[in-house]
Amino acid sequence: MSRAGSGPRTRVRTAKGRKIASTRWLERQLNDPYVKRAKAEGYRSRAAYKLIELDEKFAFLKGAKRVVDLGIAPGGWSQVVRKRLPQASVVGIDLLPTDPIDGVAILQMDFMDDAAPDLLKEALGGPADLVLSDMAANTVGHQQTDHLRTMALVEAGLLFATEILRPGGAYVAKVLAGGADHGLVADLKRAFTTVKHAKPPASRKGSSEWYVVAQGFKGSEEQQT
Repeated sequence: MSRAGSGPRTRVRTAKGRKIASTRWLERQLNDPYVKRAKAEGYRSRAAYKLIELDEKFAFLKGAKRVVDLGIAPGGWSQVVRKRLPQASVVGIDLLPTDPIDGVAILQMDFMDDAAPDLLKEALGGPADLVLSDMAANTVGHQQTDHLRTMALVEAGLLFATEILRPGGAYVAKVLAGGADHGLVADLKRAFTTVKHAKPPASRKGSSEWYVVAQGFKGSEEQQT
């Protein structure tokens, strides 16, 4: 994958009323090559390149016809899917509003809502080839609590994936530093033939995020009988 070139660094003055942390974040954004590249290539966020880099390594997008995007906002991942798979059916969900994307059905609601899984299945119209999850819980600043809340989303995403994936399908989800815990990894290995962890180059070095890539769904108990 080509890298964006490095030009003169942009410095941001600390404006009146703006916290130092906010100034640092803004400066980092302005100097981030992935942010610049996303703007140049029409992606809504730098996160698009995380999916591109993961797919370059694991090729889970190849041949996918139905894709679910959990935590779709602002839409960068679905943009990648539509660009690489223009004929694919894509359904996304997020509690946050997401601007329309051509060819993508978007549900604005909490994935943890009891009604969400059935609505996603109805919108997709058939078994999925791929379930993507870039969901992360809102942090509260307590590392263990933040980890548990995000892993609960990963587990919920896995349960949903086992209900909607066709045999051979894949589940790709954001986890935190250290990857999925032992119990979750055991569940993933029972359901998929291969389970790998990866940190794509587009993930900032200081970020605690990793991704778990589970491929070769073995099928639900109903599909196996």
